[in-house]
Amino acid sequence: MSQIAKFRAYGLALAALIFAADQWMKHYIVNDLGLTEIGDHYPLLPFFDFTRTNNYGVSLGMFEATSMEMRWILVAVTAGIALIVFIWMLRERLLGEILALALVLGGALGNIVDRFRFGYVIDYADLHIGDFRPFLIFNVADAAITIGVVIILARALFISEKPANEQEASDTSK
Repeated sequence: MSQIAKFRAYGLALAALIFAADQWMKHYIVNDLGLTEIGDHYPLLPFFDFTRTNNYGVSLGMFEATSMEMRWILVAVTAGIALIVFIWMLRERLLGEILALALVLGGALGNIVDRFRFGYVIDYADLHIGDFRPFLIFNVADAAITIGVVIILARALFISEKPANEQEASDTSK
């Protein structure tokens, strides 16, 4: 197996791991902790609780699905985006890019499954400092998507690849 094929296999494995962790955690929150209603609360730490909410929109609750048609449009659009991310991941050659895209893909799939099954995404992670909440309530999938996007942006902004002819020139001078 080539190095690039291994990188892609790692990416697919990471996406599957994120998807499984997200779905397991949502199952745990609802079934084991019993947070079945919006606002149900389970305190953990002075700055972090599990608080159940349903997200009918996409990122930051935007584009809220207020009808059955909008729900299925969101499923279709997010599935289309996940497909684009999957294709992009399979075209990448650098492990850092592949793993960042895998985080986005695994998270997207976790949220798509929720939206397909329930019509909303189950959110529960409530990070706060007293009554101040620097983030909306989120889930494993949201965190993975956010981390993946930040890595992609950071790599695009701060890591530059040498052009092929410059790379060849530096290799021949050694």
